[in-house]
Amino acid sequence: MNKVFTGLALLQILISCTYFNPEQKPEAIARVNNDFLYRDEINGLVPPGTSKVDSIALIRGFIDRWASRKLLVNASEINLSDSKKAEFDALVIEYKLDLYTKGYIEEIVKQSADTLVSEEALAAFYKENKENFRTNGMLVRLRYIRMQENLPQLAAIKSRFFNYKKSDGKFWETHSLHLKNFAMNDTIWVDMGQIYTRLPFINPDNRDSYMIRGRMQQHEVDGDIYLVKITDVIDKNQISPYEYVKPTLREVLLNKKKLELIKKFEKDITDDAIKDNNYEIYK
Repeated sequence: MNKVFTGLALLQILISCTYFNPEQKPEAIARVNNDFLYRDEINGLVPPGTSKVDSIALIRGFIDRWASRKLLVNASEINLSDSKKAEFDALVIEYKLDLYTKGYIEEIVKQSADTLVSEEALAAFYKENKENFRTNGMLVRLRYIRMQENLPQLAAIKSRFFNYKKSDGKFWETHSLHLKNFAMNDTIWVDMGQIYTRLPFINPDNRDSYMIRGRMQQHEVDGDIYLVKITDVIDKNQISPYEYVKPTLREVLLNKKKLELIKKFEKDITDDAIKDNNYEIYK
């Protein structure tokens, strides 16, 4: 009897606690038919430091977009034919399968140690396929400096620039602070689009008079002096230099390796399924 009384008393206490402390429900901030948008769904929407006016605008815009989407989905479910909805449902399933398989295969490829391309492989591929890598436009190797025309160090900089030596590294490290812009590495090939941006006195109409191998130039533009040395030039539709197309070569060979890995993985997983009697074709 005492055990029954004790059990009933305990039950009454639990019910009382639940009554006075009901389960906390999420706070809804908007509703569209039977769908609710809850406050925790907009957490982090407003960046720190945003003004009150901008915060309200951001939140209101988010809520309006959420409501519009819900209303459009509801309207489509009512007005689209059953056959059209079935077609879309099939596409959703197909898309999900594609995402899963693609994601899984990408992880397998990423974990493979055979996704590195050696320098030897790159060079060999370039040698065999160089005719397929012709320039779309002019390529140039150059070095240049842009500085104020009244710079006190102008004479020294000009002399060192046109008589460039690798041993002058300390000089350029010190004087680079006085330069507005510069590029001293003339071993890198760049396309003419970059030249037009950096050297405003050169344009598509006059470029041939400037882009001459070995030419040293000085130009004054809007109070600035440009010193330019053209190291090498390759015209349009010529075989691209190895160093210039090297990133493309690497991407091509890497994609080729990835395709081979995927093909091998698909074959292996199918062979294993057949071996384990998890895959069979009924005749």
